[in-house]
Amino acid sequence: MTSKALIAWIGNTDLRASRGESRDGAGPIANAVTKREFDELHLLSDHKAADSKSFMKWLKKETGTQAKVWPVELTGPTRFDEIYEGAIGVLKTLEKEDIDRHRTFHVSPGTPAMGAVWVLLAKTQFPAELIESSKEEGVRTISIPFEIAADYIPMRDIEGDEEIRRLTQGLPPEAPEFTEIIHRCQVMKTVIAQARRVAVEDVPLLIQGESGTGKELFARAIHASSLRAGKPFVEVNCGAIPAELVESEFFGHKKGAFTGASENKVGYLETANGGTLFLDEIGELPLAAQVKLLRALQEKKITRVGEAKSKSVDFRVIAATNRILLDEVAAERFREDLFHRLAVGVLNLPPLRERPNDLNLLIDYFLDRINVDRTASPGWEHKKLSAGARNLLNQHPWPGNIRELSNTLCRAAIWSGGMNIGTEQIRNSLFPVKRALPGYDSILNRSLGNDLDLTELIGEVARHYLSRAYDEADKNKSAACKLVGLPNYQTFTNWMKKYGVKS
Repeated sequence: MTSKALIAWIGNTDLRASRGESRDGAGPIANAVTKREFDELHLLSDHKAADSKSFMKWLKKETGTQAKVWPVELTGPTRFDEIYEGAIGVLKTLEKEDIDRHRTFHVSPGTPAMGAVWVLLAKTQFPAELIESSKEEGVRTISIPFEIAADYIPMRDIEGDEEIRRLTQGLPPEAPEFTEIIHRCQVMKTVIAQARRVAVEDVPLLIQGESGTGKELFARAIHASSLRAGKPFVEVNCGAIPAELVESEFFGHKKGAFTGASENKVGYLETANGGTLFLDEIGELPLAAQVKLLRALQEKKITRVGEAKSKSVDFRVIAATNRILLDEVAAERFREDLFHRLAVGVLNLPPLRERPNDLNLLIDYFLDRINVDRTASPGWEHKKLSAGARNLLNQHPWPGNIRELSNTLCRAAIWSGGMNIGTEQIRNSLFPVKRALPGYDSILNRSLGNDLDLTELIGEVARHYLSRAYDEADKNKSAACKLVGLPNYQTFTNWMKKYGVKS
């Protein structure tokens, strides 16, 4: 059975009507639910919670209608981008529910910008009936005598919805490999959005990040989402090739070219022809080899060792490193011209310690995978983490990043004798941190005296958790305030101002 749903913003006229201050009667929302039958009423509100609650109480008393309020934070009632994103968020949430709905958008309540966004959505992503109401003409259906092309969907949302962007640009569907990158935090959302964009651009790419941050995972996802998907993906560990064999491994050789060359060999660059060449740990490549690689990238030609004739090759190069290559260039350990040849697109992957909102998500993911992978092991019991064990994992700085986290959980699961992984198993599975890590400093272990400022420490804690909550809630203050136990988004905003957290 189809449910008739009315969706609208609460406008100032509606609020005035609920307070008995309106000269225009009951207001557009009350008029609509009185004149027409709806099974559901969903109201978006950028007003104070108390005002929305008071309106809802009045509306139920006057019309007998029960509604759901969706708080939406706007910096201004005419901000099209924020209005659009707020409406999209509500509609996508409703769409996930297993309910067949006939949507009706009411364009009269709220500002003209709010009404315009309802028209845009009804004619593009969320087909709906449009109504308007007035004291003179009552409630009537609006007919829009033209179509709105997908090109007019605000670009901010297209960037967030990669499938729509690909559809509008005639690009191939996104590969499932991107879904394997487990994340929730905003910094990873930004990096993944960049990766998706650069995937379809056939340009060289440099991926920088500490060991264990997922550089190979990104490289494979980018290749699988590129126009070269289905062609070879050739991975080369530049740090594992002996200096004397680099030329042979990269360009191949002819039989008899040197002692031990007992047969013809196809090199990595030729093998990658038509596809993608992934040069992992490019910073480990000797300077002499860098010169030859640069020439091959510039000329798109290679010559096998022992041969005079060159061959044309066509591949995309993705390079990765755990070093900061500009520092390596400054130290003359890496060629500047090769750096600029590779760094057309650049992705900087954050270390795990800068992704606190992702840690528990990754813990659960790896533990689930461990339980599935080891089900057939004799005597295996499904493992669960104790609260204390999880706390220990959250306190560790993870210098080895995601790889260290995965291996630590695997060790702890093996050492635990029963179903529960406790603090002892985790403590015995963690490696001690031997070096200082950027951004890692235990606030509980500061030395007394030495200009210790308790007020500043409290501010440091507040800034940390306010930033985390704001990040995890996708910059929605109404959602963020709940994550840190503050009563409403106004209080959250005041705290952000007090402690200098930028919004």
